[in-house]
Amino acid sequence: MKKELRIRVYNKYGKRCAYCGNEIEYKDMQVDHLLSKAQWNTHPKVLNYYYDGNGITIGITNIDDFKNLMPSCRRCNHYKRAETLSQFRNYINTLHQRIRNNYIVKVAIDYELIEFKKFDGMFYFEKLDK
Repeated sequence: MKKELRIRVYNKYGKRCAYCGNEIEYKDMQVDHLLSKAQWNTHPKVLNYYYDGNGITIGITNIDDFKNLMPSCRRCNHYKRAETLSQFRNYINTLHQRIRNNYIVKVAIDYELIEFKKFDGMFYFEKLDK
């Protein structure tokens, strides 16, 4: 990827991860394909657009279209993998349930050291578009 495009992606959401909203350093940013390469290659005729959260579909002429490139922190990119946005949202929505099964987390809950806040169902970039 050309440096100019990478810089544009980095600045797309104010130097923040498009998904969690945490600030990221340029050197640590990973560029995620909102519509993954696997999805594009599997169903190119069906998946040549994506839903932007506002009821608008945005055309993508190729997999590396700027509209399809998202600044991502390492963790979000790792867990999103080649999932659709909906699949990733479902994964994050159930994360608190899986965490509660960890023994040390149960101890922390017993001693009121931590509390869980449910994911509101919207990624950072979707909140900005509202």
